[in-house]
Amino acid sequence: MAVYKESKNNTWRVIYRYTDWTGERKQSQKRGFQTKREAQAWEREQLNKLGADLDMTFQNFVERYKEDRRNRIKDSTWESKDHIIRTKLLPYFGRLKMSSITPQQIIRWQNELINYRDKNGKPYSPVYLKTIQNQLSAIFNHAVRYYNLKENPCVKAGSMGKKKNREMLFWTKDEYLKFIDAMMDKPLSFYAFEMLYWCGIREGELLALTPADFDFEKRTVTISKTFQHTGGKDIVTPPKTEKSNRTITMPLFLADEIQEYLKMQYDIGLDDRLFPITKSYLYREMQRGCKDTGVKRIRIHDLRHSHISLLIDQGFSAVAIADRGWRNKTIAFRVSPEENEQIERYVQLSGLTKQDYITRRLTNKEVVVQGNPRVYKSLRNQFAAVLDELRRIEVGDGVNDELLDLIEMMTDIMGGIKEADTHE
Repeated sequence: MAVYKESKNNTWRVIYRYTDWTGERKQSQKRGFQTKREAQAWEREQLNKLGADLDMTFQNFVERYKEDRRNRIKDSTWESKDHIIRTKLLPYFGRLKMSSITPQQIIRWQNELINYRDKNGKPYSPVYLKTIQNQLSAIFNHAVRYYNLKENPCVKAGSMGKKKNREMLFWTKDEYLKFIDAMMDKPLSFYAFEMLYWCGIREGELLALTPADFDFEKRTVTISKTFQHTGGKDIVTPPKTEKSNRTITMPLFLADEIQEYLKMQYDIGLDDRLFPITKSYLYREMQRGCKDTGVKRIRIHDLRHSHISLLIDQGFSAVAIADRGWRNKTIAFRVSPEENEQIERYVQLSGLTKQDYITRRLTNKEVVVQGNPRVYKSLRNQFAAVLDELRRIEVGDGVNDELLDLIEMMTDIMGGIKEADTHE
């Protein structure tokens, strides 16, 4: 390397040659230093970098860490790491030499963060403190593993914070049904939360869904990607883990709902996002629904816990829940096409899943109709069918028992919905 003064603008320039990771010799330079001392200091830092000398500053090693790690992790993950590095690590350790940072310095840094309070007197959460600590430790581990730093000072300093911040929250099925009533005024919100609760998918997986992901004949949705908004850009990437690639069987009513929702999207393409919203939108809608209904507030992610609670209540085994599979006992029986059609009608009118409806009927439990858009739609369609049938019948002649049973059930449902409305 060499340092030169540029008389034209009275600044200093550094020219240096190096061998890159492929073994090729290269030359580069940096201009604009106001003093020779600044130019020489920068020159020393570059020499340290090129020689992997841990006498370099923490800030300069972070640049090396970024070069090594940036392309190996997802954009959203790096954005979180980079925010912590910029706001919590560099202000304290940036100018210190990597090889001279001591456990005592780390302890003092930890104490500053533990004692921090915002303008409302609120401290950092234990989980966030743990996340910050982990990032600092990850940088030192990288230096130990690949750049011959003798030891990670975080080990001697000890940790701060804790992994779990609070108990797991979830909604019961009744709580969810009460909440979803408040979403009926916005179809986009209603169908988004239906997918989150009944399928147990993550927010990013929901926001990445396209019409091509659905197979309505098989009643399945394929999860193969996740959506994130980072750096001002919308990005679709593979899901969180390899096991997150999966195909989920939807309840019949949910498959019908999504088909109905698709009919509302007049110009949507097969590969267009089905829910073109953000995580912030979902958060605001959940806050609105909780406020309007009085249901306890939970996080969007807690809907996954609520889904697991639902599966447990329905008798799923732990293995089945992990794989999003079936109940651990199977009961099958044959019915005629006419009987199947009648069962499907009753299921749609009840607002329950077919599994819940049949289980309740077989165990002599009361079938409580859940008033919601799918029930109203089914009632509307059945009333239209009954009206057409009655128009074909001559003054009461030819009315079959099946039609009378259907009319009786529809009357009961309407009475139950009307009674529920009266109590509210």
